[in-house]
Amino acid sequence: MIDHLVTGFGAALSPENVLWCFVGVLLGTVIGILPGLGSATGVAILIPVTLTFSPLTALIMLAGIYHGAQFGATITAILIATPGEASSVVSTLDGYRMARAGRAGPALAISALGAFVSAMVSLVALMAVAPFFAHLALDFGPPEMLAVMILGLCTIVVFSGRNLLLGMALGLTGVLIGCVGVDGGSGTPRYTFGQIDLFGGIPFVEVMIGLFAIGELLNQLHIGMAEPIRARFRDLLLTKEDLKRAAAPTARGTVLGFLLGCLPGAGTTLASFMAYGAEKRFSRNRKQLGTGAIEGVVAPDAATNSASNANFVPTLVLGVPGGATTAVLLGAFLVYGIQPGPLLFENQPELVWGLLVSFFIGNLLLLILNLPLAPVFAQLLRVRYAFLYPLIIVTSLIGAYSVKNSMFSIWIVLFFGLVGYAMKRLNFPVAPLVLGLVIGPLFEKALVQTSALSGENSLLILHSPAAVTILALAVVLVAGPPVTRRLRRARTVPEAAEAPEPKTPEKTS
Repeated sequence: MIDHLVTGFGAALSPENVLWCFVGVLLGTVIGILPGLGSATGVAILIPVTLTFSPLTALIMLAGIYHGAQFGATITAILIATPGEASSVVSTLDGYRMARAGRAGPALAISALGAFVSAMVSLVALMAVAPFFAHLALDFGPPEMLAVMILGLCTIVVFSGRNLLLGMALGLTGVLIGCVGVDGGSGTPRYTFGQIDLFGGIPFVEVMIGLFAIGELLNQLHIGMAEPIRARFRDLLLTKEDLKRAAAPTARGTVLGFLLGCLPGAGTTLASFMAYGAEKRFSRNRKQLGTGAIEGVVAPDAATNSASNANFVPTLVLGVPGGATTAVLLGAFLVYGIQPGPLLFENQPELVWGLLVSFFIGNLLLLILNLPLAPVFAQLLRVRYAFLYPLIIVTSLIGAYSVKNSMFSIWIVLFFGLVGYAMKRLNFPVAPLVLGLVIGPLFEKALVQTSALSGENSLLILHSPAAVTILALAVVLVAGPPVTRRLRRARTVPEAAEAPEPKTPEKTS
């Protein structure tokens, strides 16, 4: 462990990596502040910029954007009640009310402080847990990896919300898009319609830029922007009472966020909502939640940052994304020719530990940036979108074109931009489509390898205890939510039947 940390610090503390880590967290904060863009969009836009970097430097910068966007999104949620990320939706409930009551500064300060503390604690846990799971997963062969990919595809349930059929349809669409190109086994073109440009498959980076960047910008142009509340530096000072009230919610949010973040596909949004729900149940000041309570700001933000770090456990160890942004990051790994999985810790320790250590550096930089400069970042909300959005669109298109120097990339971006816009307007989740696109080819590869090994034994996957355990987890993931809802409904009906009839007032003559 000590040797790995020394290796990681040696790699992450090079001047070049520290510089690009700073650029990443700074850009991430700006991207997070701009309503609707979010970390997935920011990472997707800037992947082409990093193609000339070394893989470690590129991943450090992209991870910095991921973490920075989490901080920036809270600023938007508190000051204009418009969450920059889905995970910061909960922060609007009490954060915006604090801002309207003249406490925007303490809300911003406690959010940054709580997020920093939770990030540090969760990073220590990440470094302790990830190598252990990677060691366990080293014995995985094709059957076990096939089970892992099935588990990854089943996480579409988590992304789908209550509309499971829609999520599965979008996931299947992503898998089909991932199948476009020449079949690696037989050399036969699939779904190419005779177009030579499609023989290499649908390019991942261009699809991400289209879905997240162009689609989101078109959606934001449709919605319009809100008027922000001002926050000043002298308002950021916290009282002893603020710090005392924030301590327990930060601890609860950190633990809950880390546990949920370790689940494949759980993302950060679930963690933030669960942390807010936990505060409503356990906080001493739970009756004040929803009216501008500091617990309602710090708990979800702590959970979000803790979960964003824990998301790297399934992403690095199993190659299964922990959330939408780590799905994009997983695609970035593949773009650089790196295959996440248990062997990654053994084969490329400098890259893995350098990346993990850079998270510490990135979060420290974020605290330094966000505590004193939050009011300055907030001024970005006053830039008219008529100037800002054309710049982002041009940057996205140039970035997409630079991947292959091909106009075909531009058409892909524009097409998937319209697809992304339509999905936003129809309230379709984008994550299942991305998950299917990322995991589809990996699933196909594991399936082909397992089939080749199995010969006449078609149930080879069921002969592996590890694969059976993972498949059981996948079944629980799919069947758990509907079963839980039915049990809850069955429990509610008898209670309602046993409830006494409301008394009707007697008529007076």
